[in-house]
Amino acid sequence: MIHGGLDLIDRRYFLAGLMAGLASPALAEVMERSPRPVARGKIAASSGSAAPGFEALIAAAKLGGTVGFVVADAATGAVLEAHEPQAKLPPASVAKAITALYALEKLGPGHRFVTRVLATGPVKGGVVQGDLVLAGGGDPTLQTDNLGDLVARLAKGGLKGATGRFLVWDGALPRLRTITDDQPVHVGYDPALSGLNLNFNRVYFEWKKAGGDWKVGLDARGERFVPAVSGITGRVVKRESPLFTYDQSPGREDWTVASAALGKGGSRWLPVRQPAAYVAEVFRVLARAQGIDLPKGDVVARMPGGTEIGRVESEPLTEVLRDMLKFSTNITAECCGLTSSHAAKLAASGRAMTDWAAQRLGMTSSFADHSGLGAASRVTAADMAKALVAAHRGGLGLKPILRDVGMKDAEGKEIKGHPVKVLAKSGTLNFVSGLAGHIVPPGGREMIFAIFTGDPARRDAVPVAQREGPEGVSGWTKRSRRLQGQLINRWAGLYA
Repeated sequence: MIHGGLDLIDRRYFLAGLMAGLASPALAEVMERSPRPVARGKIAASSGSAAPGFEALIAAAKLGGTVGFVVADAATGAVLEAHEPQAKLPPASVAKAITALYALEKLGPGHRFVTRVLATGPVKGGVVQGDLVLAGGGDPTLQTDNLGDLVARLAKGGLKGATGRFLVWDGALPRLRTITDDQPVHVGYDPALSGLNLNFNRVYFEWKKAGGDWKVGLDARGERFVPAVSGITGRVVKRESPLFTYDQSPGREDWTVASAALGKGGSRWLPVRQPAAYVAEVFRVLARAQGIDLPKGDVVARMPGGTEIGRVESEPLTEVLRDMLKFSTNITAECCGLTSSHAAKLAASGRAMTDWAAQRLGMTSSFADHSGLGAASRVTAADMAKALVAAHRGGLGLKPILRDVGMKDAEGKEIKGHPVKVLAKSGTLNFVSGLAGHIVPPGGREMIFAIFTGDPARRDAVPVAQREGPEGVSGWTKRSRRLQGQLINRWAGLYA
């Protein structure tokens, strides 16, 4: 189960928690006690008592596996405290911090992903004399409302249709059926990706019991547009398990869900495995609603030539990455990494980022992808701390886009107005948890830290079908996050 790695459709759906059964990506390190400010910018550990030794904190967490951490002076890089700093563990979504640095340098903070509409011939009387082309630019943030607004602009400009075909090009990025093959088929945080993506490549599946039968619907909803889709189907089947089944054929995707798991009604986002066909259908439905008549879309391998008649641009890369770090969107990380590397396969793109991190940040760690969703990446606390120090001292732009996760009380609630800021990126896989970033006191020493806890053998022993929520993982994750908070509390008291 990926807590810090969930891709989310938008803030409204994240806050509303619409998808039953999906874990929240919110960071939840737990402080045993609330630190109190003391004179000369120092921060007291616990309630004024001496900070407990980290060995006792680790033992009390009862995690098994390995705990590795480093805390260093942000200005000099001098290590203040460390434990198992060279232990190699999966970084989970903490890997996105390195992906952000990689993309910022390779693409530039002002880079925008562009989705274009092209006409292969002149437009006469509102009709393209040729083909209409929807060409993706690898935008991981494109949503239905963006397409709806684009279509509305085309209609306002007088577009009515085309004499030729409706072509869809997704070759700006490689087509990936999944980010990793070691997750359950139905989890939305492991979608497909290509050069043309929509709604983080998810479709909204809703069900409601009506008498002795079920009503189901699938759509590509946004805030203002709710186009139905027919190329993806869903059926409720009377059975206990499996929870979901999936099948596909060219241009079609078919889901079934076990009736025993549904109750009277509900909804969740399901991953899309053929994103270009999905986007083509949604664009066509939106176009018809605006009076633009298009035939069924054909996905093509080569980019057609043509004159641009409309476009959608993403936010600048800095803002795209800020949201990626805040909401831990896996598809955003992979699209940004693949766009930066120009690699044809995800593994090759991971190696390209690994080489860059070695040359630019002095890391010896290895990355199999850009999101941390796959379990093959390995990072040490020493490497991550070194990388963050290098980024900080080199002004590479990571710190300003990290989320302030705040200091927490014993219940895991943020202490509003607390003088210490904790700007960090979290990451969670089953029996793997990480947190890395900056501890910024109101005065005194700023610190950089990296904490990784993990029991990869226990994680690998969980059958793939059970990885959305295996037995014991919730308590393990809670203890790991509590330990992270206790360590931050200790360092704030000792070294600020």
